[in-house]
Amino acid sequence: MRVMNSSDNRTSGVRYNALTPKLALQLAAPHTWAASVFPSLFGILYCIYRSFGISAIEAALLLSACVLMQAAVNTFNDYMDFVKGTDSLEDNLEKEDAVLLYAGVDPLQVRNLAFAFLGTAALIGIGFTVKSGPLPLAIGLLGGLIVLLYSGGPLPISYLPIGEITSGVVMGALIPLGITAAVTGRFHPEILPLTLPLVTGIGLIMMTNNTCDIEKDLKAGRRTFPNCIGREKAVRVYRLAVILWMLLIALDGALLGRAPLTAALLGVAAAYIPAYRFLMRSPLLQSTRVAQMKGILKANICSGIVCLAILLAAIANG
Repeated sequence: MRVMNSSDNRTSGVRYNALTPKLALQLAAPHTWAASVFPSLFGILYCIYRSFGISAIEAALLLSACVLMQAAVNTFNDYMDFVKGTDSLEDNLEKEDAVLLYAGVDPLQVRNLAFAFLGTAALIGIGFTVKSGPLPLAIGLLGGLIVLLYSGGPLPISYLPIGEITSGVVMGALIPLGITAAVTGRFHPEILPLTLPLVTGIGLIMMTNNTCDIEKDLKAGRRTFPNCIGREKAVRVYRLAVILWMLLIALDGALLGRAPLTAALLGVAAAYIPAYRFLMRSPLLQSTRVAQMKGILKANICSGIVCLAILLAAIANG
């Protein structure tokens, strides 16, 4: 299997490797799914907390749709970074994060796979319109549009200094909002303050990536937020955001009652040493990008578990 680059094409006689199920799964990037799974489970548990009457089948379908949306994002990103030539062997990328770069798969098949992920998620959303009306589909279409505009279009969102807030809001807030709308057919803005820890954590995933890739993004013409303010200031903002993240988790507990607050404080304390302490010391350099991306993903898993524990405590507390 040879490494290919974006200058390879069918007209030059290149023979592409087959897009196998294993490679399709790598493109979907399950190691990043915490960014969709925890917001989905949060929305599902919130429906249980508010006695909205969500069934196990509905919960499974909604979780699947959200994971498929993220799989589409990941696959589109891999495709666009490859065809634009922004990924290279010198970028400290794992094979799971740059499948096209390493596997020699036909880029058109990868693009079609991304559309398949997105289309399947849309079909699930259409199915919920029968029960809940057009609102959940409208929220899903908004999310789908942002997925397409994030890496594609004349001015991709990933090339602008709004990538962190966009990814955080879409994944962390829009997913729970869409799930409650799918179950009840109504808009539930009261869930949004509770999603702030999810928004912050997911935004920090993007900021980790963008700060590590400052030099690479400059060459590619990207004006990301860290790119605009420089690495030194970006690291300071990053560490302040990590502190804010922990405070917002505690705020969730306070908003939901005494038992959830206890769960929040215990969870933050337990997660601080293995996950958050690493982030507070992270230099956010390209040379250590892989370790830092793994660190922020682990931190999101820790915070996601804590957020779910807060809701479970609220449910148990009546």
